Amino acid sequence: MRYDLSDRLVVGIASSALFDLTDCDAVFRELGEDAYRTYQETHVDELLAKGVAFPFVRRLLSLNDLADQADPLVEVIILSRNDPDTGMRVMRSIKAHGLPISRAVFRQGRPSHPFMPALNMSLFLSADGPDVRAAVAAGLPAGHVLRTGRIDDETDPELRIAFDFDGVVAGDTAEQVYQSGGIDAFRAYEVGHAAIPHDPGPLRDFLAGINRIQRLEEERRRKDSAYRPRLRVALVTARDAPAHERALLSLKKWGLRVNDAFFLGGIDKAAVMKALDPHLFFDDQVAHLDGTAQATPSVHIPFGLINSPPAPAD
Repeated sequence: MRYDLSDRLVVGIASSALFDLTDCDAVFRELGEDAYRTYQETHVDELLAKGVAFPFVRRLLSLNDLADQADPLVEVIILSRNDPDTGMRVMRSIKAHGLPISRAVFRQGRPSHPFMPALNMSLFLSADGPDVRAAVAAGLPAGHVLRTGRIDDETDPELRIAFDFDGVVAGDTAEQVYQSGGIDAFRAYEVGHAAIPHDPGPLRDFLAGINRIQRLEEERRRKDSAYRPRLRVALVTARDAPAHERALLSLKKWGLRVNDAFFLGGIDKAAVMKALDPHLFFDDQVAHLDGTAQATPSVHIPFGLINSPPAPAD
């Protein structure tokens, strides 16, 4: 029987984002591919430590208890540059950690992101920056998972996700106006276009998938007053009034929603993130993530003008 992914929230994840591969990567960089293969084969039964995105993935998959076990809401698929043999350690670690992940793509040194459309993926997470940039350049929704010092509280049942707006949920047209004309031009442009929804950004469809699960949680809560929704979404943006209106109207016209919204107007995001404590925060600007990543699991979305390589010098 064919397994249909079309109505599921499908996330692709590299083993580098799911697990801590520091030692493995060091072997590959210092000794080469053959030594790496030998290392993985001799350590195949050693459990890989949890990586930055592990708490997010574990909680996301736990939401499948809202549906029939045979028809899950969420599917997480491994997308890896490993070959199938060296990928065996990853799959054994997944099993040992109790994650319900059974599907994987192993590509022996070749990028796996071209298979994202075939697998209906609305997000790909990796700790390999060049792989993520290649995916985004191909028009695919991908994020570079950054190292963090946050220690997960495994007794916390919630899954909190935070999104920047421009260049993440929405396109970066307004950001281009800001870069070329400054804050006054940006505000005037947004006020003048307030009734016109933004173009979708790379993670608009991922947020739509999250919202579908939130609606199921709301249905469960209406039937069972003791049920506490676990999934919570925040918008955290440098916009402030009056530019906040177009962001909110865009979400409404797309049929999307967030639980919390922070319009910070240039206030440092790091302190807000520390209080909000999301399991992942998505932003397109490295300057913001440099401040958040130590205390907050942060994901760089290398999309739009601000992430374009500098023009070559004359």
